[in-house]
Amino acid sequence: MGVFLPADISDRITGFIAGKLEFPVVKREEPMAVFYLFGKDDGIKESEVKQAEDMARRTVEQVARDVRLYKSMPSKMDPSFTRENYTKRSLQIAVESGGKNDMQRRVSRDPAILSDCFAQHVAYHQQDCFFELFQPLRKGQFPTSLTQKLEGRMVLLAFNAKDRQSLPFKSSLDPFFEWMMQQRG
Repeated sequence: MGVFLPADISDRITGFIAGKLEFPVVKREEPMAVFYLFGKDDGIKESEVKQAEDMARRTVEQVARDVRLYKSMPSKMDPSFTRENYTKRSLQIAVESGGKNDMQRRVSRDPAILSDCFAQHVAYHQQDCFFELFQPLRKGQFPTSLTQKLEGRMVLLAFNAKDRQSLPFKSSLDPFFEWMMQQRG
């Protein structure tokens, strides 16, 4: 799981935790998007597709619950409360990792923090969000440079928009592929 729009979300989260950025870290007019990959090592086998679809469905339901919670309890989006929660999670990560050197990277890419950030963004700005699940990707559906990372894997994308037609992209996969290629370097 990760956030690919905005591309600098990791810097924004660490800046927010450090008190250098204010809440919300993503502005209303900015597209925000998250991804979930299924089939880590060998991709998704045909017999595993239903299981991955069920996991994707549960993910969508959890994000929807989180957005509803934030909309119904705006106090949970208080900047101090949010910063405290992110800091607590940072401490958990530090303990779990044994204080390894890449703490800032681990914190800014933590799925719990990123998922929370997406749900808060959608709720705070009173936006819609939609999800799109892509069946196991095959050659020709993505740039060849991403073959090792994506072939045979299922992808669930979520955007802070009403539907695919509301996006400023030709395809919902295009910004994800672009971000993935930038991460390789």
